[in-house]
Amino acid sequence: MQAILDYLANSGEQLDSQIAAATGLSVATVRARATDLHAKGAIMVCRSIRYKDGKEVEAMLCRISGYIPPAAPGRKSKAQMPPKSTATVD
Repeated sequence: MQAILDYLANSGEQLDSQIAAATGLSVATVRARATDLHAKGAIMVCRSIRYKDGKEVEAMLCRISGYIPPAAPGRKSKAQMPPKSTATVD
């Protein structure tokens, strides 16, 4: 299970098939361990249905719970900046 957590920490949100390819585990093993990690609250899981060549492919999309990716480098737009306080103290 630690291999899955480490991979998600380094790669962010991934499909179960991507996790299986990266960690060398089978997709069934990744799904079972992801379900266990989800029950413990370590990761968030959602079911994903994608279409490849007209065929429906069901997968699990996983990410670490409470993980917020770091902000992108560079200047922030004015829409993202908090408004300046104009309150005065009397």
